[in-house]
Parts: sequence; C-alpha cells; structure tokens
Amino acid sequence: MLEIRWRTWMTNNYLNAWMNGQTYYHLKDSTDNPDQRISEDISQFVSLTLQLIVGFLRQSITLVAFSFVLWGLSGEFIFELGGNEIVIYGYMFWFTIVYSSVGTWLVHLVGRKLIGLEFNQQRYEADFRFAMMRVRENAESIAFYRGETSELENFSWKFSDVIKNFRKLMTKTKHLNFYINGYAQLAVIVPIILAAPKYFAKEMQLGGLMQTISAFGRVQDALSFFIDSYATLASLAAVIHRLSGFTEHMNDVKKIESHVEKSSADKLTVEGLSISLPTGRELLNKLSLRLENSKSLLVTGASGCGKSTLLRTLAGLWAYASGKISLPQNSRVMFLPQKPYLPTGTLRRALIYPAAEKDAPSDEKLIETLNLVELPNLVDKLNAVEDWSRILSGGEQQRLAFARVLLNKPNYIFLDEATSALDEPRELEMYQMLKKVLPQATIVSVGHRSTLYQVHDTELKLSGDGAWMIKD
Repeated sequence: MLEIRWRTWMTNNYLNAWMNGQTYYHLKDSTDNPDQRISEDISQFVSLTLQLIVGFLRQSITLVAFSFVLWGLSGEFIFELGGNEIVIYGYMFWFTIVYSSVGTWLVHLVGRKLIGLEFNQQRYEADFRFAMMRVRENAESIAFYRGETSELENFSWKFSDVIKNFRKLMTKTKHLNFYINGYAQLAVIVPIILAAPKYFAKEMQLGGLMQTISAFGRVQDALSFFIDSYATLASLAAVIHRLSGFTEHMNDVKKIESHVEKSSADKLTVEGLSISLPTGRELLNKLSLRLENSKSLLVTGASGCGKSTLLRTLAGLWAYASGKISLPQNSRVMFLPQKPYLPTGTLRRALIYPAAEKDAPSDEKLIETLNLVELPNLVDKLNAVEDWSRILSGGEQQRLAFARVLLNKPNYIFLDEATSALDEPRELEMYQMLKKVLPQATIVSVGHRSTLYQVHDTELKLSGDGAWMIKD
C-alpha cells in the first residue's frame, strides 16, 4: 500500500511539473525519453527504495540484538605491546566492524562502474523501444518509401547498443559477485580462527564456540548489508541520477524567461517585437502592427524566414524574443498547427479536443459542425474508438481542426498553414465558412497559396533577415 501511494504521489507531481507551463514542449530536445522516466524510473525508485529500507531496518534490529550477544561471548583479547599489556574487550565485535568496513570500501571500488552502466542500459532500452514506436506512428510514410531496410538497420544499431552495454554490465556484475561470494566465504572462516585460541586453551567450550561463531555471523551479515545490496544500490543510484537529471532540466526550462511583455488592449497589438534563433540569428526586428478586430492578417515569406516562429512567439512558446504583445482581456484564443493532434479514443474526444468529454456539446451540435466542415461520413462514428490520426487523411484531419474552431468559438484564430493538405477550392470554402459562422473572429494565418490573399485583409511579409513589410 505504501508503494502504491508513494508512486501515485510521485507520478502525479512529475506529470503536473512536465505538463504545466508547456514544460513538455520546451524540454523535447534536452531530455531523452521523459515517458520512460515517469513511468518506469519512478516505479523502480519507489520499489528499490522500499526494498532497501525494509532490509536496512531488519538488519539494524539484528545488529542491535546480536551485538550484545557477541560482546559477551567473545570476552577479552590480551596481548603485550612494548612491554605493556593490552586488553581489548569484545574483540570479535570490533573485528567484525573493521572487517565489514573494509569490505564495504572494497565492494565500492569493485562495483562503482555499475551505476553508469545501469544508467546507460535504461537509456539504450528506452531508445530501442522508442525507435519501434516511431515506426508504428509513421507506418504509412515508411511503407510508401519502402523504408523497411533502413528501419531494420536503425533497429540493429539501437539494439547493438543495448547488447554491448549489457555485456559490460554482465562482466562488471560477475566481478562484483566474485568479490561478494569470496567476502561471504571468508567471513565463515574468520570467527573460527579468532575463537580457536580460546577453545584450545580450554577457556571456551564447544557450545560456546558454536554460539560465538553464530553470533559473529549474524552481526557480520547485518554490517554487510550494503555489500550484499550493492547491485540494488547501483540500480537505485542510476534511477536517482535519471530522475534528478529530469527534474533539473524541468527546473532549468522554467527559469527561461521570455522578454516579451504581455498586456491587454482593445485589439491585437504588437510593439517592437524582435525574434531570433537560439544561435543568435535574427529573424524579425522590431515588428509593430495593429490588427483591427474581425479583420484578418496573412503572414508570408520564404521557407525558414520565421513565419511559424512568429506564431510560436504570439502563443508564448518561443523564449528567444523581446517586445510587447497585447490582446483584449479575457479573449478566447486558438492556435491551429499544420498537423492537427488527434488523441486516441472516441471521435467525439478528437473532435472536442482540448475540452474534456464531460464538457462536450450535444451530439446534434457535433453532427451539425461535422457537416459544416464537409465530413458527413463521420457523423455516425462519434462513439467509435480508433486511431484517428492513422485513419483520417491529412485533409480530413485539417477539416476536423476547423470543426474544433467552430465548437470553441474563439475571438482570435491563429492558423499555421492549417489548410496545406486541402485543395485550393476547398481551402477557400473553409475560410469563407469560418468568416460566415464566426464573423467577429480575428484571423492570423501563415501560408503560401494565392487563394489566401482573397480571404485576408492585410499581408505581413517577412524576409528572414529581420526586415518586414505590411501590405493592405
């Protein structure tokens, strides 16, 4: 029960930290396999930690109980040093402490490389699994390219990393096991050697000898807890390293502050907006514009000039920018990327995303909206559970995204080539329908086609070197 509660608490905290403030978006290039860290690393951390805590408590109780027994049974060890008589009380107790301390230090020297190998093993396993998941997500594209040979080659590389590291892990584990077994076997002989002088001197009976050996073994086992658990400790250390690195990266992302000031105004206003790449290359220099409500703006320019980056900045996703962006207070804003995201589950869930199903409009409203975006073939599939991103074509997915806009009724709509998969007549129909159903909405679009000039009032042309030009 403790494991369930602990893992639930940690998972919820990590999920919230990962999702809040678009951390997952900013983190996508700096951390490998965050899904694996949240799902598997947290589970391993909780399980291994509890395993070690329970073992430590058990051995601590054994140590306390049998230390007194060993102290009483071992008696005194008397020897002369420099003409002085030296008496060591409970000498076998002190010897087992020294023996275990030296053994713990040596086991760390032998097995310390296990931590890095365990860390890499988890990463390589996750990379191999992710490579196969990528094939599943892009099955159609790979099939069109006949890319099976290339993918098999990639699988071979990823899996070879898994096996190479596992061989190193196996070798180092073998060395560690040799040491631990040798240490344990020597611990059986040591108390006999220590107690033998007293036994042969008739100071200890056979029963006392056996009791002393048993007590020594119990104390030595308790003090050797970290030696016996070193492989588990190495796995835990690797998991902690991965989780702490993940936490550190999330904290670093949250420290990145955008220099774009957000404020309220009666219309979309941009003042002195400058945007650059992480390399320092300038894309836009001190852009200033005012877009009247219910009007539309088309952002154009050559590929790579910063059109999509401008929309990311307006959405608050791009940190390498400065200036001021103003929108009316409490205005509803919606961004449509070029490739819509369709969550798994029912078509209803994909249609109303990002709203929850409990907030879904009536089926009549959903059917009416599907007909408006020319998807009548989907009206009887609202409750069907499918992988909609695979079943629907690119054009159908983009029209489904337009249906989301109609359902959400935003005041400001930003479209990043959101009609690129549609033919020009249907693209024109979608924009005309949007303006008819949502006449009060202000639209900002990124696109290339001549069709878009007909349905936008103003053009913002970017050059990619910082320069820009506005045409009415």
